[in-house]
Amino acid sequence: MPVFQETLTLRPRGAGLHEFTDAVAQVVRRSGVARGVATIFCRHTSCSLVIMENADPSARRDLEAWMERLVRADDPHFTHTPEGPDDMPGHIKMALTRTSETVPISAGRLQLGTWQGIFLWEHRRASPARTVIVTVMGD
Repeated sequence: MPVFQETLTLRPRGAGLHEFTDAVAQVVRRSGVARGVATIFCRHTSCSLVIMENADPSARRDLEAWMERLVRADDPHFTHTPEGPDDMPGHIKMALTRTSETVPISAGRLQLGTWQGIFLWEHRRASPARTVIVTVMGD
């Protein structure tokens, strides 16, 4: 079974959900795989990946607001604070979500639902470049 792999560098503009479905779809096209799976893996501990509604931005805003209420940056119990007040909350948010997603491929295309997109969820306000590895396997 052929395996194709590319590393994407994403540059999120601060905290929030940043869609990169098209970049993953381009990797799938370059792979030449007609049927198989794409695994997307994020190599960081203060951001995560989610498959989320990509048509109505209010769904993303609601999810972000809910997570902010769940994991507050001003929690006085955090001791891991040298990198700033949003670092430990970023680690917790990452642990509550995912660092990888797997999407089936058919006819050379990602088989996402009509309203689904692949998002990097940046949990830090001042976000550095993020590295995501896309591995495509199939025939």
